Amino acid sequence: MLDTIQAINKTAAFNRWAGFEVTRAAAGEAELRMEWREEDMGQYAGFLHAGLIGAMLDTACGFAAATVAGRVLASHFSVNCLSPALGRAFIARGKVVKAGRKQVFTTAELYGQGDGGSLKLVATGSAILVPVEEPPPAK
Repeated sequence: MLDTIQAINKTAAFNRWAGFEVTRAAAGEAELRMEWREEDMGQYAGFLHAGLIGAMLDTACGFAAATVAGRVLASHFSVNCLSPALGRAFIARGKVVKAGRKQVFTTAELYGQGDGGSLKLVATGSAILVPVEEPPPAK
């Protein structure tokens, strides 16, 4: 399962730019890691930009959902920023709360990782994802 989610991650241009690395995937769970880049990831005060916080939470939720429902698209997601996002890296952990035929409910947590490897919770999120059919082959 990890290989499948890692392969999906590599097809997304945004994920490649951001440096998202899928570090774990199991039934109903996924974990991402992203190294901090001061030159293009911060907001005006030097913390991780909320757009990237949302992207990591959304992606972790989507990959967790994909482990049980296949191809999915987000129909709703929300983000709660709990503290300034600081770290040398960031780790997002997503999990499925309930998977139905038409909707998959997920949650995620985002942690800032310090120099010593310690983790601090900086944001949480939730997403509702919708299973979609595979696209037809390109002609």
